[in-house]
Amino acid sequence: MAKVPNRFNYIVWVQDLLDTTSDNIDDTNLEYARRNIVANHLKSRVRPLKTDPNDPLIPLDTLGIDSIDFTICNPPFYASASDLLSSAAKKSRPPYSACTGAEVEMVCAGGEVAFVTRMIQESGVLKDRVQWYTSMLGKLSSVSEVIEQLKHKGVVNWAVTEFVQGTRTRRWGVAWSWGDMRPRMDVARGIHHLPKHLLPFPSETSFSLPHSTIAAVAALVNDTIRSLDVQWQYRPQISTGIGFARANVWSRSARRRTLQHGTASASSRPAADDEMDEASDGDEDAERAFGFKIEIRPGEEAGGAEVRCRWLKGVDHVLFESFCGMLKRRLVAG
Repeated sequence: MAKVPNRFNYIVWVQDLLDTTSDNIDDTNLEYARRNIVANHLKSRVRPLKTDPNDPLIPLDTLGIDSIDFTICNPPFYASASDLLSSAAKKSRPPYSACTGAEVEMVCAGGEVAFVTRMIQESGVLKDRVQWYTSMLGKLSSVSEVIEQLKHKGVVNWAVTEFVQGTRTRRWGVAWSWGDMRPRMDVARGIHHLPKHLLPFPSETSFSLPHSTIAAVAALVNDTIRSLDVQWQYRPQISTGIGFARANVWSRSARRRTLQHGTASASSRPAADDEMDEASDGDEDAERAFGFKIEIRPGEEAGGAEVRCRWLKGVDHVLFESFCGMLKRRLVAG
């Protein structure tokens, strides 16, 4: 059984846990799981499920569940018992944390990459019935293989991270979603030495306006966004706004169409404090194909300002790049 701290780091990464189902193919592990659930008063939140090796890894239909927020998984690391023994023999000294896992926990055909690949295949059927599919990985080399599998499957929204506990134990995490809500960049791009083509597209960008006040920049941001056909909510107390657009409505052709119709969108308006919300309702998704947040903060130089733009929603990174480019040009031009 693995030490708790790295698993805690994993839980923190997916800390918005609302409801969990645990499945297990080993009777002994299942019994221990049941005891832990009772001992920690989690019977209303965790349901253990006995499964067979060929059963679905994400058995939503078996459980009678329509959708869940995310999955967590600690897959078998090794492709065979000999692979496990060979790995142990290569260590120059006994491992910091002794492996007490049973073979059924540590070994499966193809190892952790094959196991997570099964999850990816199942996710292609379940799609957004799970908001985020996640798994821990025991080998850094597995991260690249799993991401290539995700890209091959057509996933465009994924996240990676590294779990470090002390100086000895490292694990890695990968998550993917068929939805369009984009995680923060520090959450999505947590392995800094990974090749760039394996990292998700950056969901944040910033630029400085050294000779502008926050108030002046805020006024210009509001004027710029309100001239577009977008839903725009701005909170002046924290110099932050959130907007949603159905498409690229800032291109020249889109602005010409807006002028031909006479007005900008009536939905571009200041928001009350309780309206600042990054989520979207299902019936508004068509009007919210692209979502963004703009924050205005003091710049590094006295009297200046910094504008931070974060991608909240969407599947097309070109749209995000285009929007940020437009905003920067407008603000720099004044």
